[in-house]
Amino acid sequence: MNFELLATDPGSKARAGKITTDHGTIETPIFMPVGTVGSVKGVHQRELKEEINPDVILGNTYHLYLRPQTEILKKAGGLHKFINWDRNILTDSGGYQVYSLSERRKIKEEGVKFKSHIDGSYHTFTPENVMEIQRTIGADIIMAFDECTPYPCDYRYAKRSMHMTHRWLDRCITHLEKTPFAYDYSQAFFPIVQGSTYKDLRQQSAEYIASVGAEGNAIGGLSVGEPAEEMYAMTEVVTAILPEDKPRYLMGVGTPVNILENIALGIDMFDCVMPTRNARNGMLFTAHGTINIKNKKWEDDFSAIDDMAITWVDTEYSKAYLKHLFSVNEMLGKQIATIHNLGFYLWLVREARKHILAGDFYTWKNKMVAQMDKRL
Repeated sequence: MNFELLATDPGSKARAGKITTDHGTIETPIFMPVGTVGSVKGVHQRELKEEINPDVILGNTYHLYLRPQTEILKKAGGLHKFINWDRNILTDSGGYQVYSLSERRKIKEEGVKFKSHIDGSYHTFTPENVMEIQRTIGADIIMAFDECTPYPCDYRYAKRSMHMTHRWLDRCITHLEKTPFAYDYSQAFFPIVQGSTYKDLRQQSAEYIASVGAEGNAIGGLSVGEPAEEMYAMTEVVTAILPEDKPRYLMGVGTPVNILENIALGIDMFDCVMPTRNARNGMLFTAHGTINIKNKKWEDDFSAIDDMAITWVDTEYSKAYLKHLFSVNEMLGKQIATIHNLGFYLWLVREARKHILAGDFYTWKNKMVAQMDKRL
């Protein structure tokens, strides 16, 4: 993998760059649609490629390991071939999913024993076998196995967890060095900064992660319930330490406003279930604010869903029709809303890139934040 930094905004730390892998180019900043089980929920691959058009999507090791299982993915020739996706894929290591299974897992130095949410069967993730699973899945970018701490989290626990994440990172690297690529292309490896919302721990972790010299670096353990101001403060601490010549990935973030504010702090890559999950609940993101399409006010509004026409659904259907689809629980409504939201998120990061390259990102960002932070 190669990363080229093309421009930095003069009014902020925002960056425009280019990541190149064996599956093509990723222009940054980028938002990665979440395809947890090998599918961006409710979206055909043709719509994903032609309308939403992301350079990279995300899959999840925990879910893919359980279903369809690595044996099937290996027989298929990897996740790219299994889902017919010829662009980039990043896989999360499963650390966040293990965190979310707080009632079903036990964390030890060796790794994590957890109970499947599907059938209750027991499994163990270690740094070593998670690397092997990600080799078999075959993503272009793979993540270190880490522990994602909850919020709030006391200092002693956060510190102990951070040091274990670092030890697990060392084990991941050692195992990768003796584990060949599973397919005829390479994989880049990103370690993950932890440390909860404690500045000194975030500094220590960022310094340790930077010292590894990996192809890129990620920031985890944020967007887990902490106030946005704390997220931004921790991001600023970490981006001041992580190397400028490597891409920076803020995991699991966030709202459109979160994304713009973190781009301004020097983040290059994002993923979040929010655009798809909120879409299924009737929440539409636009450049002028958020629409709850279930509200009665839309039932006789025959204007286009979004006159910006980022995707074809925006002008093909009216707000009244989309409200009707949600009222009768027709799955087409959820699909339309999902395509709209994902299209908007990709439009947003690409507009951000244009303004970084033009040198006026900071002014544009402040205007967009004020507009988007409204309920329509």
